[in-house]
Amino acid sequence: NRYTLKRNFNNYITSKWNIDDDGFNIGKEEEKLFLPDAGTYVIQHQAIGIGGVVAGTSSQTIVVPTSDPVSGNMIQGGRFDTPDEIAKWTKHIISPSGAEWVFSNGKATIVANGGSQQAIYQAVNVEAGKKYSIDMVASSDTALVDTWFEVYVLNSIPATGQDVSGTVYRNINTWAGCGKSAFKGKISSVGCDAAKNGGVFTATTTGTVYLVIKCGGSTVNSLSIDKVEFRRMQ
Repeated sequence: NRYTLKRNFNNYITSKWNIDDDGFNIGKEEEKLFLPDAGTYVIQHQAIGIGGVVAGTSSQTIVVPTSDPVSGNMIQGGRFDTPDEIAKWTKHIISPSGAEWVFSNGKATIVANGGSQQAIYQAVNVEAGKKYSIDMVASSDTALVDTWFEVYVLNSIPATGQDVSGTVYRNINTWAGCGKSAFKGKISSVGCDAAKNGGVFTATTTGTVYLVIKCGGSTVNSLSIDKVEFRRMQ
């Protein structure tokens, strides 16, 4: 399940990698890749020259035959592709109006205005003392305006109408400097504020916790998430 991606060019400035349609993002000459879930993945690479010119794009397919026995995804329906997958998620109503998560086209998309916010969540069973990594693909076709996107792990779900608070494990926040132009990629790459974007949860007790994804803002037209992951670390 572990692979090394190596670029094959000379006399170019940098590389961009697109892993399984997660978006083209700046990368290294060699990238270490962990694909814990069985499946077929298309890897694309771009050679970038002076002035940001794309010299060319290449692609290669990787077939992963077996899921990793420890680090398989514990989230159900994280790709939002079917009604059964969407049914794994529950909406948490915070603002009475002005914010809504919409499930369509294989994504969950938040539409919000006027400082309203809403969350979605899913229960996950964890083991005391174990660490779990959290990530997902986030994208927006337009710049966000006065927007916060935060991911929590809570012991219980607040009552309807109550806000979500606690440790933030993934973060996109226009005040912190990200989301101010169109983007697409893992939040571990496109998110900001390192203290709120570490993505590692350590369970203190064995039992059920809730992965909560909250977003709100003044103008949020197309912030979408896909491929939500919650994995036990080695």
